[in-house]
Amino acid sequence: MATHNDSTFREGQSTIRPPFFDGNDYPYWKTRMRIYLQALDYEIWEIVCDGPFMPLTKNEVGEDIPKPSREWNELEKRRASLNFKAMNALFCALDKKEFHRVSSCESANEIWHKLEVVYEGTNQVKESKISRYTRQYELFQMEQNESVYSMYIRFTDIVNTLGALGKTFSNSEKVNKIIRSLPKEWRPKRTAIEEVKDLNVLPIDDLIGSLISYEEDLAAKKGNEKKKKSIALKASKYESDEESELDEEEMDMMARRFRKLFKKSSA
Repeated sequence: MATHNDSTFREGQSTIRPPFFDGNDYPYWKTRMRIYLQALDYEIWEIVCDGPFMPLTKNEVGEDIPKPSREWNELEKRRASLNFKAMNALFCALDKKEFHRVSSCESANEIWHKLEVVYEGTNQVKESKISRYTRQYELFQMEQNESVYSMYIRFTDIVNTLGALGKTFSNSEKVNKIIRSLPKEWRPKRTAIEEVKDLNVLPIDDLIGSLISYEEDLAAKKGNEKKKKSIALKASKYESDEESELDEEEMDMMARRFRKLFKKSSA
């Protein structure tokens, strides 16, 4: 009987604590941290992207200058505080080594950008990575004897890495790419999907579900064929054994007849 400690029912990750980053798998963390910050407060995410909000006022010649904090109104105070909320969320998400890497930063935008440079490189390095992963995306194919689930995990890793680098694909682009990556033996299923479904609006999850269902049907069909072959082989072996027994009986009969004839001729 399954218990609450059964690994089958492991708990998901917390929706309260930010995703933890220890220097490993930055693209995965970056995607999850972006979603976490957006869910926390979308204005916080804007602060991370655009930099902290600074209330401004005009000087004697009409130029914009920072407004003294004692003159901030309640809305300006709230918007200015978002930078510190974003910084706190980012600091709480980092281990000690990563924290020391960005501890001197004075804004959430600076922290985010510094981590991007460290783990994605400069713009030149980033473009090189985008080019490499785009090539993997373009050449992507489902491997021989690979399950749909394993194929989709590989595909998602490439797409998510490119997404973290700023290159994204629409749902229809991903659906069409997966359809084109299917091996020859999947051609009947591919044709059926293309004839019945509009690939421009087909959700990718529906496509994967349909492919997994087809994969299960193929496995069941192969299992039945294997079972039939096994039964046929056993029947063939049984018939062969019967024929061998008949041959032996016929040989015994001929031997007995020969001995009788030999005795008569000797008498």
